[in-house]
Amino acid sequence: MILISACLAGIDCKYSGGNNLREPLKKLYEEGRAVIACPEQLGGLPTPRASSEIQNGRVVNTVGIDVTGQFEEGARKSLQIFRENGCTMAVLKACSPSCGCGMIYDGTFSHTRIPGDGIFTQLLKKEGIPCMSDEEYLAKYGNSSDD
Repeated sequence: MILISACLAGIDCKYSGGNNLREPLKKLYEEGRAVIACPEQLGGLPTPRASSEIQNGRVVNTVGIDVTGQFEEGARKSLQIFRENGCTMAVLKACSPSCGCGMIYDGTFSHTRIPGDGIFTQLLKKEGIPCMSDEEYLAKYGNSSDD
């Protein structure tokens, strides 16, 4: 069992109100081989919401509000879902301030990528849980959800 970012399964929980559908990941979810979580919604943030990025270790949105607490709460709740479902790894939305895995946006809202992890990914890695971004997953497995 794996945990995937809910937006990757086609759930409209992205900050803009849309999703980041990746068909192979949605298929895993539909087949019962994956569970989903949106740390931002689980932390109490609405959808749609102002876009957020990590700046100096804090999560700040485009209107200047620090939403770090909500991101941390959502990460804890998402970890609980991971554990309750016996997951062994996570596939997470690339560059997200909560789910980014290896790369995140630089905090300037200019779509500039820098090395780093989102708040949820940081928690998973601290717990020794394997993570990969949707981009890594698709590069490795292509359009197959058999692996």
